[in-house]
Amino acid sequence: MSFALLIIAAYLLGSVPFGIIIAHAHGKDLRKIGSGNIGATNLSRALGRKWGYICFALDVAKSLVPMLVAMRLLSLPPTTGELLLWLAVGVAAIAGHIFPVFACFKGGKGVATSFGVALGLYPYYTVCAAIAFGAWLIIVLIWRYISLGSIIASVVFPAALIGLIGAKPDWTFAQLWPLLIAATLIPIMVIARHGQNIKRIIAGTEDKVLKR
Repeated sequence: MSFALLIIAAYLLGSVPFGIIIAHAHGKDLRKIGSGNIGATNLSRALGRKWGYICFALDVAKSLVPMLVAMRLLSLPPTTGELLLWLAVGVAAIAGHIFPVFACFKGGKGVATSFGVALGLYPYYTVCAAIAFGAWLIIVLIWRYISLGSIIASVVFPAALIGLIGAKPDWTFAQLWPLLIAATLIPIMVIARHGQNIKRIIAGTEDKVLKR
């Protein structure tokens, strides 16, 4: 019952469209600006980097908070069933961001919210998230495409988990298979949400991060 309520709460919290709220407070409709996406990247184009960073932090927090609450309900180490419930909380938050009930089910791409889930699923996803973030940062610094960085990071994430499971004797495939399946689905979701970005990168019309 506790997890059921938490899953519902995670979806509702994930559905809060912080990008739209911030833009609306500045008299703008984010869905009619730039790419029309309601996430931090498009908000930074509309209002500047400061508000983009704030939106990113809020989108991370709305999945990180329910994941940390879920951690308090688990035994240590968590059973396979508990891992599935823990993942369900994270998936609900991501689903809320992508299909928000408070924004007519038209949401963002889920990258920041997925990052919050990864940070909250400690330690299994947290280390992988740090490695994936490093890959994202390198791509953005070199090629200045945030979308490309997000795609590459999403692929690095499950690769890092597989490597860690193989390297750490107390991390086994038999125990962590739910996490591995979920991590493998992440690149599929991210790439699918970045279809238009990929087309623009190929065409050379994708917006780049400004050098400052």
